[in-house]
Amino acid sequence: MRTADNRDRDTDLEGGFEPLRTLFAVIVLLLGFAASARADGGFATFSATARDGRSFELVALDSEVRYEVAGLVAEAAIRQRFRNDSDQWIEAQYLLPLPDGAAVHDLELRVGQRRIVGEIREKEAARAAYVEAAASGRRAALIENDRAHLFRTAVANIAPGETIAVDVRWWQSVDYRDERFRLELPLTYTPRYRGPSDKAADDAGDAHTASAPRVAITVELEAGVALARVESASHRIAVAERSGRHTITLADGVVPAERDFVLEWTPRLGATPASAVLTEVAGNETYALLMLLPRAELANPLPRELILVIDTSGSMEGASIHQARAALDLALSQLTPADRFNVIQFNSRTEALFDQAVAATADDVKLAREWVASLVASGGTEMAPALARAFAGNAPAGYLRQVVFATDGAIENAAALYTLIDAQLGESRLFPVGIGSAPNAQFIHRAATLGRGTATLIRGLDEVGPAMRTLFDKLEKPALRDLALDWPAGTETWPARLPDLYAGEPLMVVARLGAVGTNMQARGLMAGAPWQASLPLVRAERSRGIVRLWAQRKIDTLEQSVELGADADAMRKAITAIAIEHRLVTRHTSLVAIEQTPVRTLDEDLVSHRIANGRPADGLGFATTATPAPRRLLLGLLCLLLAFAFTAHARRQPWS
Repeated sequence: MRTADNRDRDTDLEGGFEPLRTLFAVIVLLLGFAASARADGGFATFSATARDGRSFELVALDSEVRYEVAGLVAEAAIRQRFRNDSDQWIEAQYLLPLPDGAAVHDLELRVGQRRIVGEIREKEAARAAYVEAAASGRRAALIENDRAHLFRTAVANIAPGETIAVDVRWWQSVDYRDERFRLELPLTYTPRYRGPSDKAADDAGDAHTASAPRVAITVELEAGVALARVESASHRIAVAERSGRHTITLADGVVPAERDFVLEWTPRLGATPASAVLTEVAGNETYALLMLLPRAELANPLPRELILVIDTSGSMEGASIHQARAALDLALSQLTPADRFNVIQFNSRTEALFDQAVAATADDVKLAREWVASLVASGGTEMAPALARAFAGNAPAGYLRQVVFATDGAIENAAALYTLIDAQLGESRLFPVGIGSAPNAQFIHRAATLGRGTATLIRGLDEVGPAMRTLFDKLEKPALRDLALDWPAGTETWPARLPDLYAGEPLMVVARLGAVGTNMQARGLMAGAPWQASLPLVRAERSRGIVRLWAQRKIDTLEQSVELGADADAMRKAITAIAIEHRLVTRHTSLVAIEQTPVRTLDEDLVSHRIANGRPADGLGFATTATPAPRRLLLGLLCLLLAFAFTAHARRQPWS
């Protein structure tokens, strides 16, 4: 029998659940809003306000990327379309991330059936021409190198109700290592950390949005060898094969541009190439792309002094810090009692577990694994003190000193770090491990080259084990060191400074050949013994794009020489001359496309808007940022939910 007290208590209980229901509804709405922002129906809308107070909207439609891959060379194009849904004339600006080493050579503006082709000019002249055209009411487009692998693109005088398209084309080489070919395309980038001493960038900072623009990707692949499989660890793909040619598309059609696209293809057993030479003739010059894969001989591994460095800055929040901790934990588990080690973590400050490297005893390894597991991501990315700490000191005689450096590479002033690596490396070898869905691949690769190590990229938690085991397999085998190449007289090759090669890694060189010769001779030291190989240059296969890849590699090397102290003015002149000759976008040259007839009258305003890039996604479904605010907000809401649940539960208990 229910009493009045029971009914009162039930009424109180129902009232006690009202705040709980309200909070639950708020959380559901917030999560639903986040989900709708990430699945926006195929385009992103950007709103802003004109000088007269009127609002306007610019719609970024799906972008289309198309690759044509032939062996070791890939030609690519991206078409980005914009629709002006307002009654204002609009200028759109955005940052376009492209692969490290991409040779950007063409820009085209499409309005209806009209095509406006870009011209290569010195950077200041191209920018001035674009600004003058925009101000005078003519349609114009500009692409210039902003920093690292980021290209700033601007399009002026998009008419009300008009849709325009911008095409950008480039060449890139295909990576080959560990018996797999790999093609990589960054679709966004991790926001860069600017330290207190960094100079301000031209813009107000990196602009990112959780509502990422969307992209479709098609790859036409002619591998030149029989393939066992074609796969992608970054995206779901559909593969169709016909007469040895593979067509790869995204299984989902279009996807948010929030993580790098990675495509790999593996030759069938016995079809793995040991060497390849491709050539392209331009005028009276012959250019060559060479790949040579040394066979590593087994040897007893030397004991090592392993210095493990982990980036715990705010940009590593989420899946990235989980991947980095897992990578270091696996590295620690591979140590033997004969090894020595230390662990260093850095964000706004640098902290080492031990004052100096210690013997890899079971107790100290256990302590290190527990310490790594407890690390969290927060603060800035002050990388220089951590690198200096890692390079300090010398390993005991007979030990190999190896520095494994796990980071997303989200730093602005990379040039100062290159100088530090070159000056302080000593007898150490640096092995950068790029972490996250959109790591700074250019920094990872350049740091590895200067550090005479090898680069590893880990974009997902499921890649940690295979990638780190592959890395440690390389570290335990002898590298091919002191490598030298003997070419026909007058040959100019890039890179000029050859790296150490580790097991499964080929030598990739582009050359402008001099006198006619039949062979290229390679020599070096492997496991302390002389090594040599010969590669025939006659009857090489013909391929397109090698001329521009050669020019881009030369430009990259000249730019790096400035970072290491070469005369900046002399290098600027040399880079500009090469870029103008080969029609390439560099730090000192840009492509600009201008329509000759004005379309906007001068009494009409031109409203400028910066289109934000998508934030890199992490494994938790949130976009990564410099701070973990979104996750902390959700965590706080969940804690409140638990608190209300606990209160409601307490109210249900009978009073004593």
